[in-house]
Amino acid sequence: MSFSKGKEVEIVMLVAERHQQIIQLLDEKKTIKVAELSRFFSVTEETIRRDLEKLEKEGFLKRSHGGAVLNEDKGKLDIPFEQREVTNVEEKQKIARMSIRYVHEGDRIILDASTTAWYMAKIIPDIPLTVVTNSLKVAAELSKKEKITAICTGGTLLKNSLSFVGPLSVESLDQYYVNKAFISCKGLHLTRGFTESNEQEALVKRKMIEISEQTYMMLDDSKINIQAFAKLAKLEVVDHLLINQPLETNVLEEIMEHSPRLKIHS
Repeated sequence: MSFSKGKEVEIVMLVAERHQQIIQLLDEKKTIKVAELSRFFSVTEETIRRDLEKLEKEGFLKRSHGGAVLNEDKGKLDIPFEQREVTNVEEKQKIARMSIRYVHEGDRIILDASTTAWYMAKIIPDIPLTVVTNSLKVAAELSKKEKITAICTGGTLLKNSLSFVGPLSVESLDQYYVNKAFISCKGLHLTRGFTESNEQEALVKRKMIEISEQTYMMLDDSKINIQAFAKLAKLEVVDHLLINQPLETNVLEEIMEHSPRLKIHS
């Protein structure tokens, strides 16, 4: 049996989406059975076992007799881009649309290697801009825009995130000053600040913040009060928080207590 390229991409997306839903179900239930997942997704138990085997190798879960249990150390994990791009899509696209309102002709900006930045790159207007990025996906998307000058940091390519990290990436960023940086991360903790799952990603993003006049942190609401593995920045370091829906009053008050100057847009 042969498939067209479009059909193959569709199948990969469906598998990635099923994997992400399995992770979400485990987040909620902590443990789950193969038979239960088979019924839920209307696929064979053998398909589910292959899914669980792959997710175990990636560190998301631990297989048990007849099912799987959640890996509680998941905050340390770097989720593959193909899974992140089908997670919370509407929320990320909304944030991307919000973000481009703050991009103007002649700006020098940074886009990181997040899926939200990628969605932003897809819809950013083709106007004279200079964009610095450490993302293979973002750079490829910007190559379609005639008036945008795209600068890629180079460095060591992380296969999961399709991002460039390491000393070369950080040193490359040190050569520039930009007026706006659009960045995402794995979590905003109300007392510990912004965090990342990958230490190398955190180092690159920290440098992005350092060389930017204004930092726009782009987070969907599922990342609020989440603490990941690597420290990125304190709340007061960021200038703007772009989020897909208004924060609960108690959360908003606590953020404002730690960083009164942070502007929140939803």
